[in-house]
Amino acid sequence: MRVFLDAPMTSFALPANCAQIKRVGSFHELVTTRFGGGINALCWERTLAGDYAEIVTLLGGEDGITSLDEARLRALPVTTLGRAAVGLLCDDLQLLRDHGLAPVLDCIHGYPRDEHPGPVPTDVYSFHADSAPIEADTYLCTYHGPSSEGLRNEDAERRVDLPATRAELLRLFGGADDADFQGYLKENCYDLHYAAKPPARPFSFGVGNLWRIAVEYPGSPVPPCIHRAPALEPGQPPRLLLIS
Repeated sequence: MRVFLDAPMTSFALPANCAQIKRVGSFHELVTTRFGGGINALCWERTLAGDYAEIVTLLGGEDGITSLDEARLRALPVTTLGRAAVGLLCDDLQLLRDHGLAPVLDCIHGYPRDEHPGPVPTDVYSFHADSAPIEADTYLCTYHGPSSEGLRNEDAERRVDLPATRAELLRLFGGADDADFQGYLKENCYDLHYAAKPPARPFSFGVGNLWRIAVEYPGSPVPPCIHRAPALEPGQPPRLLLIS
């Protein structure tokens, strides 16, 4: 019998040799490199100047998710190191906008959890793939707090393909394992969520690194990059996350 991991796992640093990840040295290389040959994640590794903790502290202890724009960032009464952080955040937002994207910068104390997760949890704390009807990518960068986590594709299996999970979904669907059932899985995003095969361990996207990861869309030359938001434990700092 196969066992799959649902419990929290300790992530490890960005792997030195992972066939699906390519390191790049500039924003230009990040946005122009094509996915292919099994590569479905690009990482622009960066060590950022500035005090991002200061920004989070000044924003206060708001619950949930607080979206930030340049006006709010520049209005914060920051020190010199805080100004350096604000400047870089604004620069990153503009870089992505100039590339035709619509980035969002959030201070995250916690995401909503599934109220009734059933056999397949579908919140962002579950390993999942992003999807789109047309060619698209996801960009993301953690500036402060726990970073996003990835899972090698060979270390994952779709939850809907696990026999016990599929049987429970079929029971809830109340029909046969046919095209209508496939539509039910897609409609509820069940087909986008994954379980980790033991002894797999997720890897950390790291703080400061700007990533571009593959999305599931018709005709994609590579499988999507499987990732999740880290669970925020009591006492951990909120996340400062850019995503597009």
